[in-house]
Amino acid sequence: MVQVGFLACADTLPGDGPRRGDAFEHDLEVAALRPALAARGMELVEIDWRAPVERFAGIDAVLLGTAWDYQDRADAFLARLEDLEARGLAVHNPPAAVRWNLDKRYLRELEAAGAMTVPTLWHDDAGRAEVAAAMDALQTDRVVVKRRIGAGGLGQHSFTRDTLPEDGWTMGRAAMIQPFLPAILEEGEFTFVFVGGQFSHAVNKRAAAGEYRIQSLYGGTETPYAPGADDLAHAAAVVAALPFDDLLYARIDMVRLPSGELAVMEAELIEPYLYPEQGPELGERMAAALAARMERPAA
Repeated sequence: MVQVGFLACADTLPGDGPRRGDAFEHDLEVAALRPALAARGMELVEIDWRAPVERFAGIDAVLLGTAWDYQDRADAFLARLEDLEARGLAVHNPPAAVRWNLDKRYLRELEAAGAMTVPTLWHDDAGRAEVAAAMDALQTDRVVVKRRIGAGGLGQHSFTRDTLPEDGWTMGRAAMIQPFLPAILEEGEFTFVFVGGQFSHAVNKRAAAGEYRIQSLYGGTETPYAPGADDLAHAAAVVAALPFDDLLYARIDMVRLPSGELAVMEAELIEPYLYPEQGPELGERMAAALAARMERPAA
């Protein structure tokens, strides 16, 4: 039987130790994928991406499942994926896409390719002066400061003109600054899941009361979303702008601009949660797309 590794991390894998507050998403995704893969003669194997390389013996392909600590070990993560690929494993999505997607500067390339993006200022680091200057440059009274290599809203900050960071504060890493968009609180964020380049399903993610981050770690909730033609076209345009032709999956996170158009916040190609509860056909779609790739003759 073909074995497919589902790359996770110690904080998301089931076991005796404590797990992340959103580790239930790992369980939901595995539960959706395992039976669908089994029906096509593939066994899903949960595995820590940092496990000894011998642990990957017999694995034919890997999915970058819930490796949600990669952002603090980006070089090691990429090196592991490249090593697995060199050993003949099919890596989805491939290391080349991961390398491109690691630093959110890729948003500049998507914008140049015609995708609608959120106005963004880019810094090697950001402190009080950069935050204050960003409010003037972006003509806003509130901004969000994010890690350029980051995931899950971790290490993110929001400041207003009345709540600037203290003197001496810095992100301590490469950062990006964006205007806080009221639509996040008014209608939430929209996620579009594509499998094998085809639209699968969409999700509306809303923040908890008193919060602006929409991830489940912060109390965010998700509901199925049936996008209109214009919204779906904006998401599809982002997928079309990606510099890769044969990705197994892509998750496009978008927010509405004051103009009414959806703009891409992130194009998640590495280890995104794909919301199987809101897309009950996800398991079968992923299994079919993966099986088609595994059946292709070697180049």
